[in-house]
Amino acid sequence: MDDQPAPEHRRPDGVTDETVEAVGKVSAALDHVEDARGHLYAFHRLMGSAESTFEEAEALVREAGHGELADALDREVLGQNPLPGMWSFQMVEAFDDGFYARTKRLHQRILDELVDGQRHVFEAEMKELRRTRGREGHEARPADVEGHPEYDA
Repeated sequence: MDDQPAPEHRRPDGVTDETVEAVGKVSAALDHVEDARGHLYAFHRLMGSAESTFEEAEALVREAGHGELADALDREVLGQNPLPGMWSFQMVEAFDDGFYARTKRLHQRILDELVDGQRHVFEAEMKELRRTRGREGHEARPADVEGHPEYDA
């Protein structure tokens, strides 16, 4: 190996420092969107669990002789939309099909138009600035790690 980043992580010819930094910032913003999406999916799963648990609770409250409160759970909680008109699966779909899809498309367009579609150029250059060549644990890429044939190119 030549102890350099993989070709797909190298700056294309003619791309300025400012462009690499700007593209890196767009990618960092998308990372936040990805995290938010994960939290939205977690919210979706938690709301599903809450619905099931409320169903069990409603039955137990009823069996314990508290029919009026069980009726209130059934009427005011079970089957209700967490947001107007939407269960959590609909929130996920609206996010995925709207903001998330637009953000992913624009991120890819920025990569394609500004750095020939290459991902993580900013991060690869940061790694090059911080790593020590020849030092274990500071390899340029996985293929440079001895004893890891699954990474050999």
